[in-house]
Amino acid sequence: MKQLIDQNLLQEHNTKQEAAVTSDYNALAEKLDRSGIKIDTILEQAKQFTVAVPSWGVGTGGTRFARFPGLGEPRNIFEKLDDCSVIQLLSQATPAVSLHIPWDRPKDPNELRQYAEQYGLHFDAMNSNTFQDQIGQEESYKFGSLTHTDKAVREQAIAHNIDVVELGQKLGSKALTVWVGDGSNFPGQQHFKNSFTHYLESIKEVYKSLPDDWNMLLEHKIFEPAFYSTVIQDWGSNYLAAKETGERCMSLVDLGHHAPNVNIEMIVSRLAQFGKLGGFHFNDSKYGDDDLDSGSINPYQLFLIFNELTDIRAQDPAYSPFYMLDQSHNVTDPVESLMYSAAEVQRAFVKSLLVDRKALTQYQEANDPMMAQASLKQAYNLDVEPILQMARLQAGGAIDPVSCYRASGYRAAVAKSRPADPNKTGSGIV
Repeated sequence: MKQLIDQNLLQEHNTKQEAAVTSDYNALAEKLDRSGIKIDTILEQAKQFTVAVPSWGVGTGGTRFARFPGLGEPRNIFEKLDDCSVIQLLSQATPAVSLHIPWDRPKDPNELRQYAEQYGLHFDAMNSNTFQDQIGQEESYKFGSLTHTDKAVREQAIAHNIDVVELGQKLGSKALTVWVGDGSNFPGQQHFKNSFTHYLESIKEVYKSLPDDWNMLLEHKIFEPAFYSTVIQDWGSNYLAAKETGERCMSLVDLGHHAPNVNIEMIVSRLAQFGKLGGFHFNDSKYGDDDLDSGSINPYQLFLIFNELTDIRAQDPAYSPFYMLDQSHNVTDPVESLMYSAAEVQRAFVKSLLVDRKALTQYQEANDPMMAQASLKQAYNLDVEPILQMARLQAGGAIDPVSCYRASGYRAAVAKSRPADPNKTGSGIV
């Protein structure tokens, strides 16, 4: 398998830290054993955990005011896969890549699939794009796509989504994620019922094109780019649309797309209870943003979400939602942010495995709020870093991915082979 980081460097980097990691791991094993938890069982589950990386995430993001490009940014989907392969090699938690079409459309799908396979990568859910106009596009999405008042625009958006499904089949994907920015910026601009009706009619046409082994994931977003109303604005509208569309149409929860103080972990429980929780886009949020690194603002919330997911899987071991990082890296090296975020999501997952569910249930049934929340905090406050480090070490990754990445000089090397275009600026909406 092809690797872009020198294996000798990786081995040397791990060798310097292996003794300390083993010591910390053994100490944690002893501590967990006193609670009846076998650390090796947790380790194996940690090694099996994966989260997809977004192809667009390996480039520098931006805001409406400016974008400040980084050195050695990938210029095409093949260079994006190069970066994704480095993330997987060092983190050993990101073997899948989620593509955005038409941004990542390959001329030859088979060539792209083979290119990914040489790195041990495969393709996760496909993402369609009807929230911006493309060169040569006949109809404009300025006033909507799947919900537009003009049938011709809706048909164009439907055709694009079907095309994405057909491309995804060639790449080995098994799901289509649909997000639309359709909505309105002024009161009275849009008929609420009619726009939702158009959405349901459109999404059902796309659903008909799905292969039997595919799922459709509907994503909601409370606002932006529509600042007065958004057609699929919350989990309620998302659930209704998924329920109306079909059995394999599910709701996707993006952790940043919620009103302030919304109880996301309860949304997770509700959607799962009625069989419509299909996946997650992991990130974090402070204000109206939704693209900060996962776990950077509210790691406890991330843990509480995984607490619900672990409870769901305890009842249904076959439950397997789609997990993906969905972030915008404006001031950091995207490779570093994605490796760090993957570890933070994995950390929340591992901590959720340490919750004493029998005790928690007893406290809940006895209406003992103090001990119920204390049982969650006991798992959350535990330092599980030795488990994550050991999982990476045994899987062939880096004990400290970011440190190893920096020592490799990868960014400086690709900066030489991927020169920036001097005629492009970072200004404008991106």
